[in-house]
Amino acid sequence: MLDLVDGSRRLLHAWKLALLRFAVTRDESDRLNVAALAAELDRLGGRRTADEAFHFFRRTSSRLCAAINGQSQNAADTLDRFCKQIEEPRLRLAFAVAAGITHSDPAPSQAPRPKRNPDLFRGLPARGSASL
Repeated sequence: MLDLVDGSRRLLHAWKLALLRFAVTRDESDRLNVAALAAELDRLGGRRTADEAFHFFRRTSSRLCAAINGQSQNAADTLDRFCKQIEEPRLRLAFAVAAGITHSDPAPSQAPRPKRNPDLFRGLPARGSASL
C-alpha cells in the first residue's frame, strides 16, 4: 500500500513538472505528455463503469493547457488558482514565472532581529575565569 501511495505522489509530481514544461515550451508534444500523465492519474482513481469514469486530471489538464495558451476567458484566474495549490515553493515560483503570473504570494518578511539587551550577560563570570 505504501508503494502505491509513493508511486501516486511521484506521478502527481511528474504531472506538475510536465505542466511546468508545457508552460515553458508551449510545444504540442509536451501538452500530449501532460495529457498522458493525467490519464494515468485518472486510472489510479479506481475502476468504475464507463459512465462513471474519473476524469478529474484530464479535465484539469485541458483547462490548464488552454489557459497557458491563452485560449480561455479566465486564463489568469485558472493559472493563479492552480499555482496557489502547488505545495513546493520552488515549483510554484517556476510555474508562476513560466505561466506569466505577475503577482505571487509575498515572500516571508525578514523582520530585523531585536537588538540585544546590553545587560543580558551582566553579572555572569567571564569565560576563562570560571573555576571548576
